[in-house]
Amino acid sequence: MDVREVEEFKRGHISGARNLPLSQLTAQSLNKNKKYLLICQSGMRSKKAYKILSKADYDVTNVSGGMLAWRGKIKK
Repeated sequence: MDVREVEEFKRGHISGARNLPLSQLTAQSLNKNKKYLLICQSGMRSKKAYKILSKADYDVTNVSGGMLAWRGKIKK
């Protein structure tokens, strides 16, 4: 789950990532039966998303370092 804004996501993202900007994130918008890996540009917004979702009992992991630390392929 990429929590960056739509324009940031369009400039490049991990293949298969779903975009749900932090500014639009609500706990009700996700399925509690799934595990979510959260990523943003540097890890700060995904950390905020992690706090929101973990408090609502979602199975979430914050990808440390965000896209700046990602070494895999990026889809545009």
